[in-house]
Amino acid sequence: MADSRNDLFARLFFDSRAALRRYVRKFVGSPETAEEIVQEAFLRTYERGEGVEMPRAFLFSTARNLAANVRRDQRTSKTDSVGDFDDPRVMPQHGSPEETALAEERSRLIKLAVERLPPQCRAAFALRVFHDFSYKEIAAQLEISEKTVEKHVARGLRETHALLQRRYRDVGDRNG
Repeated sequence: MADSRNDLFARLFFDSRAALRRYVRKFVGSPETAEEIVQEAFLRTYERGEGVEMPRAFLFSTARNLAANVRRDQRTSKTDSVGDFDDPRVMPQHGSPEETALAEERSRLIKLAVERLPPQCRAAFALRVFHDFSYKEIAAQLEISEKTVEKHVARGLRETHALLQRRYRDVGDRNG
C-alpha cells in the first residue's frame, strides 16, 4: 500500500513540478521563493497522504495559499520599513534650548500619532509626509491604488491633527 502511495506521489511530483513552479512564480516573482513554496506544497500534500481525494488540486491550492502568505508578508514588511521618525531631516534643528525642547516634544507627539495609525495607512502617510514620495510612488511601493494612497494620507493627516489638537487642548486646560 505504501509503495502504491509513493508511486502515485512520485508521478504527481514529476508531472506537476515544473507547472507548479511556473504557477507559483507568477505570484511571488522570485525563483528561489517559488522553489521553496513548491517544496513545502509537495511536503504538505505528501503528509496528508490518502486523505486527499484530488492530490493535484490540493497541491496547487496549497501552493497558492503559501504564495499568498508570502506576498502578504512582503507587503507587511514594506509597511514596517518606511523609515525612522527620529531622522534628523524630520526633526528641525533650532537655536535655543526652549525651541529645541518644543521641537522634540512636537516630534514625539507626531511619532505617537503616526504609530497609532493602521500599518498600511501609517506606511502611506510616512512615505508621503516624511519622505516626500509621490502618490504614484507610494502606490507602487505598497502595491495599492493611488486612490487608496490618497485616502490613507488624508486619514493620517486627520487623525494626527486630531491627536495633536487633543494633546495641546489638554495641556492648555491644565495650565489655564
